[in-house]
Parts: sequence; C-alpha cells; structure tokens
Amino acid sequence: MLKKLTALCVLAAFALPVSTAIAQTSTSTSAPASAAQGAEPAVTTPSAAPAPVITTVTPPAPPKRCDFAVTLQSDEIFEHHKSVLNSKGKQLIETEVLGKLASCAKIDLIIVSGHTDLIGSHPQTQKLSEKHADAVVAYLTSKGINAPMDTMGMGKTQQIKACDDKLPKKKLAECLAPNRRVVIEGRGMAK
Repeated sequence: MLKKLTALCVLAAFALPVSTAIAQTSTSTSAPASAAQGAEPAVTTPSAAPAPVITTVTPPAPPKRCDFAVTLQSDEIFEHHKSVLNSKGKQLIETEVLGKLASCAKIDLIIVSGHTDLIGSHPQTQKLSEKHADAVVAYLTSKGINAPMDTMGMGKTQQIKACDDKLPKKKLAECLAPNRRVVIEGRGMAK
C-alpha cells in the first residue's frame, strides 16, 4: 500500500504542471496562426519614456556699471602752486567729469586724489595735493553732486614720469608736469 501512495504522490506532482500548461494552451487559442504553428510569439517591449526636457536658466546679466577715472593735469586747472580752480579747470570738470556722472543712475562713491611732482619738501607737496583734491570736491558739490566723496592727498608718492635731476629748474618742472595731476574716480550704477 505504501507503493500505491508513493505512486499517487508522484503522479500528483507531475499532473499539476501538465494541467496548468494545458489550461494555458487552451485559453490562448485566439493567438495568431503563426504562434499556433510553433513560431515565437511577438514580443512587445514597453514604449520608451519621453526624453526629459532640459531647461537652462540663464542668470540675469550683472547690472551695468558707470565706473570711470578722469585725470586732469594740475597745470591746466590750477595756477602754479595755487589751489583755486581756474576757468579752464572748471570747464574741464564740467565736460569730463559731470558728463560721466550724468550717465550714472546712482553714484556710490567719488574719489578725488591730488598728486604733485618731486620739487619741494614733503610737507609742502602733501599739503598742496590735499588742497587740489579739496578744491575739486568743492566744485563738484557746488554743481549739485551730493554723492559720497573722499579726497586723498598723495603728495609726491606716486610719480608717473621720472626726469633727470640735473636739468635746469624750468626744464625739470616741464618734464615733471605729468606728475602734477588730479584724478577723479567715479563708482556707480549705469542708467
């Protein structure tokens, strides 16, 4: 009897997969004729996902600046060793500096630095360079410029042209003329 039970268990184990396969074949009778004749069934692949849309964000352009620097020769805008602007100096400031300031929507800072040549003592040249810078700021203020302004007297510390010390005094003064200057720098945002 044990042999019969073992045989039934073996038959039952084989019968389940066969009956499942028969059931699957009988339910798929609506398959195309090529599949019924032993051809491989058509394999359907899932449709490809659409490509992701990549958007690039362009950062905003930096605000335009109206920064500038204007150098005016002291010999043109001041009398020799004086700190009062002459009429040509006022005219140059109006055309060269006020014109540039007019292109600014906002003026953050104006820096005016006075420079002298090597002739004279350090205290004397320092004081003259400070007076030149102050005179330009006073004129800008009189023309309605109310932006923050700083002045610097550089004296003879920033020479841009070297000359032979052995030149006669007048020739030496002419040679050193580029060193005698006022530099006006503006910082701000353009319109």
